[in-house]
Amino acid sequence: MDDRPVRVLVPAVGKAPGVALDLAGALVQCYGGEGTVLSVVEVPGERSLSEGALGVRRRRRTLLRRLAELHPQHEMRTAVRTAHSVAQGIREAVRDAEANLLVLPWRPNRREELTEQLVADPPCDVTLVRPGSATERGSVLLPVRGGPHAELALKVAEAAARSHGATLTLLHVALRRWSAARREQEDRYCEAIRRQVTYERTEHLQIEAGSVEDVLLDQGGRHDLVVMGAAARDDTSPSLVGRIPELMARRLDCTVAVVQTHEPVTVSSFGLSSTDHEVHEREISEVVDRWFAESTFHSHEFRTLSYLVELKERQGRTISLALPTLNEEKTVGNIISTLKEALVERVPLVDELIVIDSRSEDRTVEIATEHGVRVYQHPDVLPQYGSYRGKGEALWKSLHVTSGDIVVWIDSDITGIHPKFAYGLIGPLLTQPSLGFVKGFYRRPLNLGGERLATGGGRVTELTARPLINLFYPQLSGLVQPLAGEMAGRREVLEAVPFFTGYGVETGLLIDILERFGLRSIAQTDLEERVHRNQSLLSLSKMAFAIVQVVMQRLARAQRVELCEQMNTSMKLIHYSPTELFLEVKEIEEHERPPINTLPEYRADGRSRSGADRVPAAAGSVAQ
Repeated sequence: MDDRPVRVLVPAVGKAPGVALDLAGALVQCYGGEGTVLSVVEVPGERSLSEGALGVRRRRRTLLRRLAELHPQHEMRTAVRTAHSVAQGIREAVRDAEANLLVLPWRPNRREELTEQLVADPPCDVTLVRPGSATERGSVLLPVRGGPHAELALKVAEAAARSHGATLTLLHVALRRWSAARREQEDRYCEAIRRQVTYERTEHLQIEAGSVEDVLLDQGGRHDLVVMGAAARDDTSPSLVGRIPELMARRLDCTVAVVQTHEPVTVSSFGLSSTDHEVHEREISEVVDRWFAESTFHSHEFRTLSYLVELKERQGRTISLALPTLNEEKTVGNIISTLKEALVERVPLVDELIVIDSRSEDRTVEIATEHGVRVYQHPDVLPQYGSYRGKGEALWKSLHVTSGDIVVWIDSDITGIHPKFAYGLIGPLLTQPSLGFVKGFYRRPLNLGGERLATGGGRVTELTARPLINLFYPQLSGLVQPLAGEMAGRREVLEAVPFFTGYGVETGLLIDILERFGLRSIAQTDLEERVHRNQSLLSLSKMAFAIVQVVMQRLARAQRVELCEQMNTSMKLIHYSPTELFLEVKEIEEHERPPINTLPEYRADGRSRSGADRVPAAAGSVAQ
């Protein structure tokens, strides 16, 4: 719910909508706007909506008017919709009314499919209300902490307190085991919320304790209404809105309201992993160490290709392998023949092998065609959206021209190619259903002055990418080579995140997949050694410049840093020669493509696995 007047919708579901109506009316009274009591008439799918619902609508209208009349101090509208399911009807009503808050009666002791559907995939901000035994509203308790729902919780609590002339208590619980840095961070969160309070009858209470639950149960028992933000959860969590809010709703006698913004509630909403529950209470190094131990594979584990084929067929999966190319005539032929013979002809592990080219000027396309591989020019794919230069653009567009459930990308400049570069990435995805994205890593020899050193490659990784990750995204610090071009992912993951068009594509993918799907969806595989051409320092400098842009954009999006309106995108490259020293100005700008499943052309081709209606589109640029 933003700063606009509220448009609150209260579905007439459950046996106790009165408290939900009261809270909805308080919000409208406090912030302006309108409230609507909604009834959805469910009609069997085989019947016409108008045919099946006519008589019922008359009765429901009468009922809804009576419900609204229970709270004459709040002007509430009534609406009746027909739909083939109640959830569908509510979503359509939210959309048509442009509602920004849904208030639902809640019974935490019962599994209710409708409530679970609306909370798991909310059409707008949601407030769940579990009625208490008392009818008085003399005191309202708001536990304060950081998180994406804090402001919404404050709005609901203030409205309820104003409506009843109640005392509003802001409670901050500090745990004894917190470090000084953690205390300072939490204090900043609380102070930011306190500064937004406009209600006069407000008290502030800070308690130091060993357990958050004990304090909330004790203080909650002294108030008539407790308003909380939803806590972190993932798909494996048994709690609808998080463990602590649900515990309060089950054990407190007062009314409990739990608020959730329309973004999915995961711990990544708090800047954390979606599967590392209560990670605030653990050191990040423990999380990363555990991830490294459990999510690092070796390509040797997947050498039995017949077993991988059996898994693929049993799961009904298909696999696409795409080779991005730009002037790779020296290596592309050997890469194609090696992978095609081992993984397509000898063993049918890969179902589709393509080249996605970026207007090569050498014989790359000719060689690929001679090897019987279909070649796509990325500027010709989705031409209505224009084209940018860069590897990331090619990867994004390769999603549109491939069809596999799993998509594998391998760079085309490798001189020591081996089938393990593909099956080492595919194996974790077939054997571990929870994984969505796999990165390769390897030893990278460095050719220096004609001498081949065993290590020393990956200079941008060690000097730019990993330091930035350790500073700002420490959960990813266990990745050996975050910039590796060898990677694979499930289509439903790759299609749901944006792509940067240039050198920053790998960094952007990792950050966005972490935030969208959590650390546990990511793994890495040891591919042993990768031999390829080593780039000049000037080229590496341009790559580092682009990677820094991506990290800064992601930090700005998460409001973790303040940036100037527009970052500089021109880089001054210093050129040395025996006779002169000069600067070359190079324009290097990372453009951002939106999740490809937001494109109607992509959805129309039937490739989408996750559905654009369930995945929020990132604000991305479109080339002209």
